[in-house]
Amino acid sequence: MSDLWFQLENLVWNIFHRPSFADIVDILIIAFLLYRLIQMVRRTRSIQVIKGIAILILIQYVSDLAGLKTLSWLMKNVLNNGVIALIILFQPEFRRALEQLGRGTRLERHHTEKTESERIIDEMCSCLLSLAKRRVGALIVIEGKTGLQDVMETGTRVDAVISRALLENIFEPNTPLHDGAVIIREERVASAACMLTLSDSNTISSSLGTRHRAGLGISETTDATVLIVSEETGIISLASGGKLTRYLDESGIREILGRIYNEKKYTLADFWSHLTRRSGDGEGGKRP
Repeated sequence: MSDLWFQLENLVWNIFHRPSFADIVDILIIAFLLYRLIQMVRRTRSIQVIKGIAILILIQYVSDLAGLKTLSWLMKNVLNNGVIALIILFQPEFRRALEQLGRGTRLERHHTEKTESERIIDEMCSCLLSLAKRRVGALIVIEGKTGLQDVMETGTRVDAVISRALLENIFEPNTPLHDGAVIIREERVASAACMLTLSDSNTISSSLGTRHRAGLGISETTDATVLIVSEETGIISLASGGKLTRYLDESGIREILGRIYNEKKYTLADFWSHLTRRSGDGEGGKRP
């Protein structure tokens, strides 16, 4: 055990006392390359493989420090002989990286391809506008920090990529999943046909039905963002923090989704004035 502490002390001393300018530049370049690698694969299944490799490296390092010679030897052989397997496994990612390198910079790609956040916002916005135009009712709950696993279990698991076609098909009348709410967790449609507890608030307009009461109910007990399309009028509404805002237009929907998927802190007060320009009193007021 004393040898382990001695090696750790030497490691810490070397980190803070021995690096030269070239060492620092070397470390920064490697860190940048690792960062770009993670950025490239973070939304693919390859990220799970990278996590597994990192765990193997950690096990090998700890076993080496602790003097576990057999385990250390085994991990070294697995890592050394796994290079060929990694090249085969990551062949699509390597090819894509080389293609990006050949095109010049990532900036060029940024202008020609949408990010995943932009794609989700476009898909959800076009879906809501299409449903509103056809007066097809919809109830979409976007999970916040408060987990909604108990609500998901009341419906049917979907676990699919967010798309306009999928959402429209779910809410299409007379289909198996059109009743209830769709729960969205991060960038996936997690569950459909979920049952929500209705709000018992007395401030809700009598003209609003079960769908609005359900959306308002879950927004009162969680930090979820709820988007509602009225089947009777085609009006798009937002339920958040126990408040209902109606008459959302395309710009309002994009602003709400942008604050969620661009990883900005979501607060209703930040864009309340923009929404209430069309919602009158914020709860069922007439369009000016």
